[in-house]
Amino acid sequence: MTEKNLRIAVMIGVVVAVALSAAAAGPGPASAGKVNVNTATAEQLALLPGIGPALAGRIVAHRAENGPFQTIDELVAVRGIGERSLERLRPYVTLEGPTTLEQKVRMRRGSRTTR
Repeated sequence: MTEKNLRIAVMIGVVVAVALSAAAAGPGPASAGKVNVNTATAEQLALLPGIGPALAGRIVAHRAENGPFQTIDELVAVRGIGERSLERLRPYVTLEGPTTLEQKVRMRRGSRTTR
């Protein structure tokens, strides 16, 4: 095998490895689905990363007391959601359409937004 052919084979191997790694990582935010924060139940809200039953209940209570959220940024008005949490939630939440997220979103260690 010539040096040129060896380099091509190595590059193909790298491309295949990267593709397999991406496939194993699972669906990204765009394909995972969305939760409509204005219509979702507490159970549906609890599918979001970092949202458990108590915080989901506070989101539903806030919505009942104050009406629908006008912007995603208004979620920080809910006790327990700060700017960092909001950035983690942003890819998975919407104000319109149906809730399509069906599984709990699990964040990998170290993948939290830090600033």
